[in-house]
Amino acid sequence: MKRRIESQIASVCMLALILTAGAQAAEKPSPSACIKLLKEGNARFVAGTSEHPHTDGKRLRQAAAENQGDHAFATVIACSDSRVPVERVFDAGIMDIFVVRVAGNVCDTDEVGSIEYGLAHVNTPVLVVLGHTQCGAVTAVTHAVHGKGHALERNIPPLVDNIEPAVRRAMKLHPDIHGDDIIPYAIEENVWQGIEDLYMTSPSTRNLVNSGKAKVVGAIYDVGTGELQWLPESKTTKILNAVEGNPKRAMNAMAE
Repeated sequence: MKRRIESQIASVCMLALILTAGAQAAEKPSPSACIKLLKEGNARFVAGTSEHPHTDGKRLRQAAAENQGDHAFATVIACSDSRVPVERVFDAGIMDIFVVRVAGNVCDTDEVGSIEYGLAHVNTPVLVVLGHTQCGAVTAVTHAVHGKGHALERNIPPLVDNIEPAVRRAMKLHPDIHGDDIIPYAIEENVWQGIEDLYMTSPSTRNLVNSGKAKVVGAIYDVGTGELQWLPESKTTKILNAVEGNPKRAMNAMAE
């Protein structure tokens, strides 16, 4: 009887060891390697050779039993626009990308909190601030700045007010461009604005980037071709350095 109990205990211990070993995920790629994965996935999507990884029953069973933090390799904040199917754009699947979506891909309190969760708790080594061509939110704000705006529901103006500085900066940088022709430039400036807003309000993100544990990059998705235009990382670094010298930046990384 005693021998049988000891044998059962040994079997339980062995099973626990096997389950623990199986639950241990491989070390995640570096931030640069994660960006490479995203670029390769988009290249497949554009070429019509998507592999649709991690979309089968096995992955679903993993999702039910394992921690997404052991798998997801990127956080992406994108516009809610239905023309921007984030996982498909990167040819990624379940537990690959931690997605934050909001009209105009703005980085305000709710979005920054979600990004912090993706970087600090889901442990993604990269964040992509993803704008897109023909963005309705940027277009609406541009029209409002030009005095051609129309009535909006009460909660929309405070949602997109982060975009106005981007529109005005685009107009200042390109004084020779008028009317709706400024919108593509405003869309790019809105990506930079999102990155600046993120850095200004998230010491946690700044710390992760400064330590080399994470990268923040910007990109613009073309809704007509599926291609991504990756914006220069050097400008992201320049924005971070400027924010680090701004006395108005948030300083406490943790909530009280």
